[in-house]
Amino acid sequence: MIQVNQNEIPEKVILEEMQYHPAETREEAMAKAAEALVIGELFKQRAKDLGIEVADDSADGGSDDFIETLIDREVARPEADEQACRQYFEQNPERFKTSPIVEARHILLAAAPDDDLERVNAKRMAEQLIEELKQGHDFAQLARQYSSCPSKETDGNLGQLSKGQTVPEFERQLFTADTGIMKYPVETRYGFHVVSVDHKIEGKPLPYEAVRDKIAEYLEEKVHRKAVSQYIQALANEADIKGFDFVSTGSPLLQ
Repeated sequence: MIQVNQNEIPEKVILEEMQYHPAETREEAMAKAAEALVIGELFKQRAKDLGIEVADDSADGGSDDFIETLIDREVARPEADEQACRQYFEQNPERFKTSPIVEARHILLAAAPDDDLERVNAKRMAEQLIEELKQGHDFAQLARQYSSCPSKETDGNLGQLSKGQTVPEFERQLFTADTGIMKYPVETRYGFHVVSVDHKIEGKPLPYEAVRDKIAEYLEEKVHRKAVSQYIQALANEADIKGFDFVSTGSPLLQ
């Protein structure tokens, strides 16, 4: 049982909340659910103290609209000045480029994510194909023979790819690879890929004026999130909370 200023949060409610907080263990999911409910209760109590209308929990679970009103009233929203925006731009040049373009081919050795034996065999086969390609075997022929991807009908050709067009685990390795056959198979949720990077067009730097507003938005949101975190911690410090300790859980929601 958890209490926030004598208001009880029953275990039943915590168990129901757990479905919204997936985690590796039941204990971790329960801690996240409990923290979310404690923070929610702190918000409700503070809002009521300020005369902000809070929806009845019994009506479709209530509404969280009051939280936005509370945060707007209690937490200052910063504005990033020109110096901060330009400094961030100059310190992070790699973030402000057009998307690179890569022309690539692949051979997919399909394997289900939960089939360990199938994935071991797929990786071994992918490594064997890489060795054959190093010896001069024809990529197109091997793609037509072994690939499980529909692209085998076009010799494994994926065409021109920009960021965001493939799954993240494939993209991370594809866009950092040099041209030529990649030395190791690329593992994704679909299996293992033998990849040939045929051509790369690097991204071009964007002018400051084109990204200034995005930088300001990012910096302001970052500072605002930190301010909200500090606000929640202040509410927790002033409250009488029993059965839950923000410090012992590491307060993941406060991050």
